[in-house]
Order: sequence, then structure tokens, then C-alpha cells
Amino acid sequence: MKSVRIKNTDFKLSPIGLGTVKAGLSWDHEESFDLLEGYLKAGGNVIDTAHVYSDWIPGEISRSERVIGDWIRSRNKTDDFILMTKGGHPHMDNMHISRLSKEEMEDDLNGSLETLGVKTVDIYFYHRDDENRSVEELIETMEAFKRADKIRAYGCSNWTTQRMKEAEDYCREKGYRGFVANQAMYNIGVKYVRNLKDPTLVICDEAMLNYHRTSDTLLMPYSGICNGFFHVLKKKGIQGVKSDSYNEKGNLKIAEDLYKLCERKGYSITQALLGFFAVQDMEMVPLVGVSNQNQLRELGKVIETEFTPEDYKFY
Repeated sequence: MKSVRIKNTDFKLSPIGLGTVKAGLSWDHEESFDLLEGYLKAGGNVIDTAHVYSDWIPGEISRSERVIGDWIRSRNKTDDFILMTKGGHPHMDNMHISRLSKEEMEDDLNGSLETLGVKTVDIYFYHRDDENRSVEELIETMEAFKRADKIRAYGCSNWTTQRMKEAEDYCREKGYRGFVANQAMYNIGVKYVRNLKDPTLVICDEAMLNYHRTSDTLLMPYSGICNGFFHVLKKKGIQGVKSDSYNEKGNLKIAEDLYKLCERKGYSITQALLGFFAVQDMEMVPLVGVSNQNQLRELGKVIETEFTPEDYKFY
């Protein structure tokens, strides 16, 4: 799999980014150092976290950023990877109250910089949107962070296509580079997903894909392995995924073909799911979390594998 360049920037990304929502839970301390270094040795260079990871665990504010910060301090080096974090996530007890004022964003960013132990974040993301605020206000907040050298570039997560277009138009008018990346929910089974538990997540649909085909904004899909749906289905059968949002007729048909692909090519389910991103008609960098060295080795195999569109003709 080839590296990915973000247009009109000097960012050159590995084909798979490491999501760290599990940092401090599944892995911590020396194990976390081994996983992070192992990811770099496997050819990865994109490390993604967020200020909110994980406010939902009592006493563990910015847990993921703390783990990454410990690792950075242990090695005293940041020039061999791209560090991304996100701010402005609503408080977990009320997801519908926005936190995207400049003051709230600055508070999140300053907290992230302190916890990570860095002066500058490579790419900083709005974790959510607030359509009651103008794109002009939100873009100018990010531009102020750039001028202060707190961030090198900025992106968005869980924004609609229309709002990204509005932001792009404003940035073109002002001469700004604008969003360099968009993190949205996208994977092989997402077009059939139903009844998401978090309604503030934005799914990448065909309209968004069309936008990214012509935009300079890179798509960075999250939930790349469909929250484990196809893994659990294979292991436990239909009863194991009975209440899963992915448990729809369309995804059950995809599962049949996906498992056949694994048998035919010797792929693991994870490899087959992530190979899907490599054969799309535009470049994208999925974000994938790991819990242990075995899962990390699978990511390494994905980076090394040449996938072909013919493998995914069933989709």
C-alpha cells in the first residue's frame, strides 16, 4: 500500500493511521511504548487521539493523550510521525450541548498540548460541529491557532458535506488552506448500518464520497473494521450480533463474500476489511485501533499487502 499525500501540504501519511481510543485501557506504560514504536516500525506514521479520550471513564480525563505524552517524553522525538488530536467534543452527559466556542476550543487545545508534552499539534480537528455557529467563526478560530504556532493544520470530524463545502468556500475567499482532512464514519458495511447509538456521528455517504473525489480534503475513515461486527458474526453466529447496528440483510450478504475472500486469499477478517480502503477510486487513510501486539502485526500485514479491486467486486 502506497503512502498518501494531502494535497497542497507537505504531509505524507502512511496508508493506515493508528487510533488510540484504547490507550490506557487495553494498553499502557511499557506496553504502550512497545505498541506505538511497533506501529512506526511497521511503516505507520499517523497517530490519532482526542482530548475527550476518555471523559467517560471516571478519573481518566485525557487518558489517551496522557499515554501518548508519556511515550513522547520517553523518546524525546516527534519528527517521525504525524500527531493528530481533536477538541470541542460535547460533555458525555449531554451530547447535544455544543462546546465549540473559541474559549472552549482553546481550553481543549491547551490541555492537549500540555498533556501530550508538545508545543504544536500537526493536525487539529473539530471533533463535532455546531451548525448554529457560522463556518467563518469556526475557521477563524483554527486560523488563530495556526498563527500562534499551536497547530500546523486543521481538519474536521463529523461534519456534513454541506458544511464542509461552506467552509471550503470561505477559505478560498480568504486565501486559507482550510480543512486538510475529514474524519467520518466509513467502512465496507456502513451503507446498511441502522440505529446508531450516537446520533451525532456523521456517516460518509455517496454525496460525501463525491465531495472528497474532487476536494483537497483527505477522507480519514473511522470505524474501519465495523466495530467488530464481521469478526463476532464469524465467531458466534447471528445470535452474537443480534442487536448490532450492522446486523442488516445487506451486511449479512457482504459477510458471505468477505469470508470467501479471506479463504481464497488467506486474509484475516481485519486484513480483508482494511483492504477495502486500498481499492477505492480515491486515496483515504483509515484510522484503526489495536489492543495488543497480534492486532498490531495484522496492521503491518495490511500495510505490506497489495490489494486489488477484483477482490472486492462483490461490493
